Amino acid sequence: MRTLAIDIETYSDIDIKKAGVYAYAGSTAFTILLFAYRYDDEEVKLIDLTETKTLPQSIIDDLINPNIIKTAYNANFERVCLSKFLNIKLPIDDWRCTAVQASMLGLPNNLKDVAKVLNLDDQKDAKGTRLINYFSTPYKGQRRMPSEDIIKWEEFKSYCIQDVKVESAIRDRLSKYPISDSEQELYIIDQIINDRGIKVDEVFVDNAIRFDAIHTDICKQAFNELTGGVNPKSSTQIKEYLINRGLKVSNVDKSTIADIIKDTDDKGLKQILDLKLKLGKTSVKKYEAMKRCTCSDGRIRGLLQFYGANRTGRWAGRLVQVHNLPQNHLDNLEDVRGLIVNGDYDLVEMLYDNIPDVLSQLIRTAFIPSEGKKFIVCDFSAIEARVIAYLADEKWRIEVFETHGKIYEASASQMFKVPLESINKSSPLRQKGKIAELALGYGGSVGALKQMGAINMGLEEEELQGLVDSWRLANPNITRFWRTVEKSAINAVKGIASIIDKGIKFKREDGILFITLPSGRRLAYVKPRIVLNRFGSESIAYEGVNGTTKVWEEIETYGGKLVENIVQAVARDCLAESIKRLHKRGYRIIFHVHDEVILESDKDIKVEDIESIMAEPIKWAEGLNLSAAGFEADFYKKD
Repeated sequence: MRTLAIDIETYSDIDIKKAGVYAYAGSTAFTILLFAYRYDDEEVKLIDLTETKTLPQSIIDDLINPNIIKTAYNANFERVCLSKFLNIKLPIDDWRCTAVQASMLGLPNNLKDVAKVLNLDDQKDAKGTRLINYFSTPYKGQRRMPSEDIIKWEEFKSYCIQDVKVESAIRDRLSKYPISDSEQELYIIDQIINDRGIKVDEVFVDNAIRFDAIHTDICKQAFNELTGGVNPKSSTQIKEYLINRGLKVSNVDKSTIADIIKDTDDKGLKQILDLKLKLGKTSVKKYEAMKRCTCSDGRIRGLLQFYGANRTGRWAGRLVQVHNLPQNHLDNLEDVRGLIVNGDYDLVEMLYDNIPDVLSQLIRTAFIPSEGKKFIVCDFSAIEARVIAYLADEKWRIEVFETHGKIYEASASQMFKVPLESINKSSPLRQKGKIAELALGYGGSVGALKQMGAINMGLEEEELQGLVDSWRLANPNITRFWRTVEKSAINAVKGIASIIDKGIKFKREDGILFITLPSGRRLAYVKPRIVLNRFGSESIAYEGVNGTTKVWEEIETYGGKLVENIVQAVARDCLAESIKRLHKRGYRIIFHVHDEVILESDKDIKVEDIESIMAEPIKWAEGLNLSAAGFEADFYKKD
């Protein structure tokens, strides 16, 4: 089967980083400038579309030919842009994404850095950003034409050709590790979901943005009048104002201001600082993102990035960042939402003191089903807790999930040796069980409890170590699992491969530590080596993208962290199985978040049917007890 490698350079008046490729390509100003391509190992060729205006028919035929494999780095961009340019919906099945292939091996997520890490002979042209800024983005609202700088235009052509060479070199280097049939099937479904998109209530979004603007103006005016002209955005001015009122503060961050409000009896000062907090609440950034990304048909597309987290293979959120939407706790969610749809600001202000908080809680509800449809939202119940119990064979936990499923209560019962029935939702022991479950499953200790908010939840610092000890004593198989995984990984780096329970394999191959999951998918850790940790024990360091700094650097890891990667990866694979099943049975997945799927369905579809599909046994995870719970709604929300 022949391969057609592609790279394109484009123009649009839409900012692709802020709006995404679907809105970018949907602009009336959008066009393709250059089309570079290579068949198999032949010479790279380039078509200047500013001259020819269209592609040769032979290439168009190959773009729709299922027997020609199309490849690109971030293939979604090429496929969506070419579909728009040619006014043909190009089939997804025969596209292969080199970026996905690189991510599966733990490599960076951009072409330049992958080429650098692989030390390829072909490297990305460093002039690229400058040339893209010149020809692909508007200047004073207008497009720069090739005739305005012939030298730069020739450089731009060379840059486009070089990207094909680099993509081909990456693909050749990674050919030993092709995308599996299972993951390619999932990638195709992912692209279908992204192409489908989700409908946005544009009236609701517009009114939410307007409400915030009105509220902000009112608060600014009141703040200005009460402080005599202090700028609410200036930390320096606010600090000086507080000092002049007899308050010595080192900073004016949110927590400091909240503490002052709590401690002071000065009603005027309370009012001023409350206004400051309200002005600091960012409630509309996601609404503004929705507005930027919405296509002409009222739908947002491209919310998910396949294999966005290359340590686990989980999806990443894009554009609106659906993975971190605020939760909703308003009792009368539908009524409040209706007030905003109707544009009734005065009534909302009368009923609710904190309008930014209301708008924040309503963000999810901006997503709505198509006319005559409904949403079904369904997620796995305690999926990570189930997976780690299954992998570690922690029998009492497995029994919990096979019966009542109350893991927080059961954990407290196991830790403190009290009857399960004596612990209810309001019990302090349940709270301790919950915080322990959330913080300690992956080798965390006192620091993890603090980070999870244990102190703010009412636990005393002196009891935290006891909580850690109790949890570990109650879960001996899990703590043993941490050690087993760490030892197996260290041995693998030293060249000793091994297999542990549930078929998890550890092997070093071509300078990569591979951990094979029960599903057969592999996690990859690049250039692993043995180092001494701060405790003087052997540990593993590898090269990867730092999750915080986004810089490619050496990262140290340990047994608990590796277990976290494995558990989250297995949970991801469980979700993948459900996505495949739902798709094959004709259900329309709109998007998914963590362990939750959102379907746009006919009114007669039952929630129980979706729950049942997600709870079906998985062949490669015999004995893993899955459960799912769902609900239906006329807008997206957290139940």
